[in-house]
Amino acid sequence: MEYRRTTVRDMRRSNRSVILTGIYRDGPLSRQELSVRTSLSAASVSNLVTELIAEGVVEEAGSVESEGGRPRVLLRVAREFRYVVGAEVGETRVRVELFDLAMNVLATVDHPIETPEPEVVVKHVLEGLASVLGSSGVQASTVLGVGVAVFGIVDAEAVVHAQTLGWDAVPFGQMLAEGTDIPILVDNGANTLGQAEMWFGAGRGATDAVVALVGSGVGAALVTGGSSYRGTRSSAGEWGHTTIMYGGRGCRCGAQGCLEAYVGAEDVLDRYHQAGGELSTSDEEAAFAELLAAAETSEVAATIVADTIGYLSAGFANLVNLVNPERIVLGGWAGLLLGERYLPRLRAEVGRHALRQPYSQVSIVLCELGRDAVALGAATLPILRLLQDGGVLPPSKVPAG
Repeated sequence: MEYRRTTVRDMRRSNRSVILTGIYRDGPLSRQELSVRTSLSAASVSNLVTELIAEGVVEEAGSVESEGGRPRVLLRVAREFRYVVGAEVGETRVRVELFDLAMNVLATVDHPIETPEPEVVVKHVLEGLASVLGSSGVQASTVLGVGVAVFGIVDAEAVVHAQTLGWDAVPFGQMLAEGTDIPILVDNGANTLGQAEMWFGAGRGATDAVVALVGSGVGAALVTGGSSYRGTRSSAGEWGHTTIMYGGRGCRCGAQGCLEAYVGAEDVLDRYHQAGGELSTSDEEAAFAELLAAAETSEVAATIVADTIGYLSAGFANLVNLVNPERIVLGGWAGLLLGERYLPRLRAEVGRHALRQPYSQVSIVLCELGRDAVALGAATLPILRLLQDGGVLPPSKVPAG
């Protein structure tokens, strides 16, 4: 094994990363606050902040009064230093959004899809990228990267294994990179939602959390000690494919009794139809909302909804007992539709299934960033790289212009 000696340059970049991350995640902050938070000397903080301001990464954002001294100047990441793009690959659409570094949405485009074949998805992501850049006037050379959220397992080389959709070792990152010179970063959609909620939403302040995504499919992002837990080969978090009922309903992955086969929106609607229920629309999101509304007056709908809450609560209880999180955040479009109506009931049901001690230590809350937070989460992927690199930009392959 080769060991690489840490150099002064490495230490400087690491310290820049700590300062920049603090400013981005918790800012605006003063130099004095940064020194306390990072345990770096006041002189080191001052020197590195001066560098970051000179490079345009950080800017001053007003001042606050201090006790017995001069006002303290606040610092923030310059929102127009660079831009980022986030893309959400769903089963029925591809959404592409352009953001500044303050995560303000500058442009959005949606492409409906009938079947999420890899070539179709790549085409729509690249077309969406061109569209949001064209409509906003943002130059490709100022884009840090494109984060793409997909279903399934994403390995370190951005190869996607989505068993439920027939994606078997699809070189997705490479396929996208062949169509643009902007850096491409790919991750599972539950992980990107989790990162967004931990940074900006309901997960803030927690160090051990689970962010659950319930839509057509089901997944989860696991956070332990403040860091994402990925497992040996990045497949941790496939919570939707844990077995909730031995020998139960067939799942799209080919197994039987998976949690997704009972709480994923597609399967909830299928259970309703099999029970004789009828809906006025074939649109999945609209149909799911209609089913929840029908539970107020229809015994069949009420039974399906009650069973869904029961299965989801059992899935949450398994997380409580196994992971012992301090917070579970329920997100995804179907999760939010369900949680907005039935969160107190869901919490009570989790308490019936979970061990008392870990249940007493967990809070169960709704995603704060809305139903479309997956694309926002994807856009944090290039930002994370910028923070880890201490604001140092990678060599650009994109021509200036």
